[in-house]
Amino acid sequence: QVQLVESGGGLVQAGDSLSLSCAASGLAFSTYAMGWFRQAPGKERERVAAISWSGVSTYYADSVKGRFTISRDNAKKTVYLQMNSLKPEDTAVYYCAANTWGVTAKSGRYDYWGQGTQVTVSS
Repeated sequence: QVQLVESGGGLVQAGDSLSLSCAASGLAFSTYAMGWFRQAPGKERERVAAISWSGVSTYYADSVKGRFTISRDNAKKTVYLQMNSLKPEDTAVYYCAANTWGVTAKSGRYDYWGQGTQVTVSS
């Protein structure tokens, strides 16, 4: 079956960096666009970044633009999220997800989701 497994979350201080990984199995990874979402307590899930199947096209939420970078390695079936200059408001559970619609797809278009990894940024 399809599995998306996130890793790399943790507790950091404001201004620090963190790198998340999402390892995929059970799907033709190179044919899926991949996205990172986050959800903080009491808030709606937010689309953070997305990348096309080829890696050529990317999307970033305004709140993370210039600080976060999404990338992928199709040979390793892994998508990454490099997070720099972290802020307390970046605190959330981060999820990776896969879709066949493309980099602009909203959350409802995503077919598969990981279990999430907690990122906590202290001030």
